[in-house]
This record gives sequence, structure tokens and C-alpha cells, in this order.
Amino acid sequence: MNKIQSSLVSYGLETKGSRDYMKEAEKHLPGGVAANIKHFSPHPIVMEEGRGAWLKDIDGHWYVDYLMGYGALGLGHAHAKVRHAIADQIFRDGTCLFGTPHQLEAEFAKMIKRHFPSIQKLRYTNSGTEATQLAIRLAQVFTGKRKVAKCEGHYHGGYKDMLYSINPPLDEAGEMALPLPVPESADVKVDGNEPYILPFNHIEGIEHLITTYHRDLAAVILEPIQAGYIMADQAYIDRLRQLTLTYGIVLIFDEVKTGFRSALGGAQEKYGVEADLTTLGKVIGGGFPIGLVGGRSDILDVSSPSRGADVFEAGEKGKGSAKDILFHSGTYNGHPTILAVGLATINEMESSYAKVLDFTTSLRDGIDTLAQKRGLPVTTYGAGSIFNVIWKEDCKVRHYRDLQNTNTKMRKELDFALLQAGVYTKPLNRYSISAAHGKEELEFTLKAYEKAFHQLKEGAEIS
Repeated sequence: MNKIQSSLVSYGLETKGSRDYMKEAEKHLPGGVAANIKHFSPHPIVMEEGRGAWLKDIDGHWYVDYLMGYGALGLGHAHAKVRHAIADQIFRDGTCLFGTPHQLEAEFAKMIKRHFPSIQKLRYTNSGTEATQLAIRLAQVFTGKRKVAKCEGHYHGGYKDMLYSINPPLDEAGEMALPLPVPESADVKVDGNEPYILPFNHIEGIEHLITTYHRDLAAVILEPIQAGYIMADQAYIDRLRQLTLTYGIVLIFDEVKTGFRSALGGAQEKYGVEADLTTLGKVIGGGFPIGLVGGRSDILDVSSPSRGADVFEAGEKGKGSAKDILFHSGTYNGHPTILAVGLATINEMESSYAKVLDFTTSLRDGIDTLAQKRGLPVTTYGAGSIFNVIWKEDCKVRHYRDLQNTNTKMRKELDFALLQAGVYTKPLNRYSISAAHGKEELEFTLKAYEKAFHQLKEGAEIS
């Protein structure tokens, strides 16, 4: 061990409560967590309180939070408008769940449509994962085709159909222009039912794949800004839109991460391109579970119950067959409390978004400047209120394969150094800024970065 004490040793000593909790949790939960994404080695930090832009762990340490519920908390923790929206809805309506249509369903839809002109109608779900799954089903029924294409490096939810080529080893991924489908889960196979894999930001690649397979291709789904921070080239998005229109393929923009973050109108606002279907989630629920699919009326209407019977009306005379429409349902879809919170959140974000962007710019500029002063190959990449910190000699990052060539070992060392200095995001994860971040958090974070960069630079020089 050199002069710089191992970050992991220090981390273990300072988060003993989290370590002990995880040992107990592993007796009851697989891996001790409720979702795989919450885990990291040697053990995750267990939190017990969130206020504004800050989190407190069970060892009593406070952190400036840049995970923000993986981007879901656009206003920060425990925002007054969110708390009041919950109480007001229940007090006004007398219940948190009707199980019937209610007025907030249409009111919230109108607000979404104001920001996303491509959305003519929409359906609610309980998560972004459910939203992308429904979007694909709608496209398949509408086109009468089954196959789907997704981009290498893009994540669309934890269900089998899309668990391919999210983070594949490069020696298994095939050529850049012709990526191979690589399973990302033990229950996923390459058996002919997998999606076609498109190269991101590679126009010739998508031209070849789409023109070759368009006859059985129902939809192309992508994150127009990969992981929320790697921008697609304008020419790439324009060409993808042209190809899908030419061949009658449904273009799905997964904006679960980028909606109300890359811009209030999402990536579509930045690119000036309208998708056929859009999926949203995270920010629009203000920290509560929600998703939605919106888009062209003729596509959404294939799920309209007025077109035929559904599975609960089997045998009712004059209603037709359940197979005449796409069945979609869910007890909690359009949950009144969540829609009330969502309305309050978006209303507040409309007035605070410029401030959030100013903070994001100041923080990114500060990190980049500190790295340059230390001579470290670190730069920030992002769009709107999301960015990531890339450790790479050549700072050019345009797709997943460029990310594979970044120095994740040093980035992880940086993350653990920052954790010990009071700056929180899950190691190797992106940063999401909220309206709760302000001058105090900016100064604190940049001081933590200065300390972490000094520690890493000194360690690099003597190692």
C-alpha cells in the first residue's frame, strides 16, 4: 500500500453500519437488495434520510446526492410541493385510489402533450420498463410485424425481450457496423427471437440493417441520448427518422431518462424530430412509480376498449373478441396520488429548469477545470441536467464502444474518494441534477473533487 491509503479500506471502515446491515439483509433478500441496480462492491451504502439535495446514511454521514433516484427526483428529496400534493389529493378526494376513471388522468395527459407535440394520446403504466414493453406491443399490433431493433449499449427495462447488448464484452459484440446480439441475463438466449442490434451513431450500419430486415421489422427503439448523456448526431437521428418513415417502421424514443431532463420536451425538443411513440417515466412521477407511452392516435387506439371486448368481458354479446384489440391494464395505472405529484413536479420544473441548467453547467465547468489543472484525463459528458464523468485520454465518446475504452478503474477510484468526501452517486453512474442543488452544494462538491483529484494524482505519481 502506498502513501494513499486504499480507498476501499477507508470506505469499509467509514461505512461499517452499511456493511453490517447488508450482511443481515442477505439472509432475507437475494444479494441483500430489492433490485440488482442497488448493489455495488464491496457493499452499497444504506441510506436512512433524504432532505433537499442531501442523503444521510445509517452511519450518520451526509452526502450531496447526485444519483437522485437514478434521475427520478427532479426537485430533490422531500420537496414541499410534492409533500403538499400528496396530502391535498387525499384530503380533497378522500381516497388514494378510485379504480375508476378520474379527472387527473386527462389533466396530466394535457400537460404532457404541451411539452411533447408528438404525443396525441397516451397510456399510463407503473414504470419505464412497463412503458417500453407496451410501446413494443403497440408497434407489433399496429404493423402486424414482430421483430424489433434496438441499439447496442441502450437499456429499455429488465424484461427478456430487451436484455441484449446493453454492456457486452467487445470480443463478443461483433463488428461496429454489424453488432451481434449478446444476452445480458441467465434466462436470455440467442434463439431467433432476439432483437436486431443497431450501431449507435453509425449511419451506414443502420441503413444496411433496416433496409435488409424492414419486411419483418415492427419497431426501432432507442435512447436518443444514450444513458441520458451521450448525444446522437443530428444526422443519425434524421436518417433514422427517414428510414423508419420510408419502410413503415414505428420509431420509439425511450425518453424515460431524458424526458424533462435533456430539455423540458426531452430529446425530441433538442433534435426537432417527432417519434411515433415516446416512453416517459422517472421525473414525471416526482419520486413515485410511473411510466407512460404516448404517440400517434392511430397507434395508441389499437388498445382502445371501444374496439372490442377484453379478457374480462369474454362471452358478452355484441362486444367482439378479446383478440380484436391489444389488451393493456393495471390496477395502479394513472394512480391519482402519483398524477397529483407529477403535476406538481412538472409545474415546479417549468419555473426552475433554467436554474437547474445553470447549476449543471457550473458544476461541469468546475470539474473540467479542476481536472485540467491537475493534468488528469477527465471530462464531463452530458445533455441538459444529466452528465457523466469520463476518464479517458482521448475524450471523444460517441457510443457504447467508446465507453468500453475508458478507464473505469480510475473512475471507480475517483467515485470512492468522492464518497469519503461526502459526494454520492453509485460508482460509475451518471449525475442527475435537481432543483434542490444550489450554491452550497456546488462549492462543497468542487472542494470534494479538488481533494479527490489531489489524492488520485499523488497516488498516480508515486505508484
